[in-house]
Amino acid sequence: MSRPAVVPVQEWRAAREALLVKEKEHTRALDALAAQRRRLPVVRLDRGYRFTAPDGAVVDFADLFGGRRQLVVYHFMLHPGSDHVCDGCSSFTDNLADQSHLNARDTTLALMSPASQAQIAPVRKRFGWTTPWYSAYGSTFYDDLDLGGGFGLSVFFRDGDEIFRSYYTSGRGVDRLRLDFNLLDLTPYGRQETWEDSPEGWPQTPTMQWLRHRDEY
Repeated sequence: MSRPAVVPVQEWRAAREALLVKEKEHTRALDALAAQRRRLPVVRLDRGYRFTAPDGAVVDFADLFGGRRQLVVYHFMLHPGSDHVCDGCSSFTDNLADQSHLNARDTTLALMSPASQAQIAPVRKRFGWTTPWYSAYGSTFYDDLDLGGGFGLSVFFRDGDEIFRSYYTSGRGVDRLRLDFNLLDLTPYGRQETWEDSPEGWPQTPTMQWLRHRDEY
């Protein structure tokens, strides 16, 4: 298997310093994007939507915030009547850490699917996930917000009795939030997928085809 060039430490340091300049430029560009994101206009939403909580209780939109001002929702691909559990969504959820620090900034993180809690509960139990996972089954929420059937990440905030939608992203906008992908991006072989610009001979497989549920590796 091919491997990176082996060089003296002085040459490595010089190459690392040159890359650091570009990394800092990228960091500042991300800071600028975050500043623009904080200035996005928002849309007022109907707070009358009803969701089913993990304990089976029917709750309203405000309850998802857990008493906090901000809510981040990951839309887990689990469709009504389907027994397919998305391995990409599962691996994303595996990456979710303790939320104490997020909560300290008045923000709640939750999962949501259009499937019923009868479908959600076995999946949650199988993997031992503790992040609150709500069902939008029977609601027009997904249709009203044009969420479709795919995965994505929504951000909402609450001001008194008013609830607003502030941000949505999908695709690569979600995967950059994953710890595993970000750690792999720091390694010599990267994610080892065919879309990556890697040197000749690097190990690569078709995009996402290597992913499995964590109990299936």
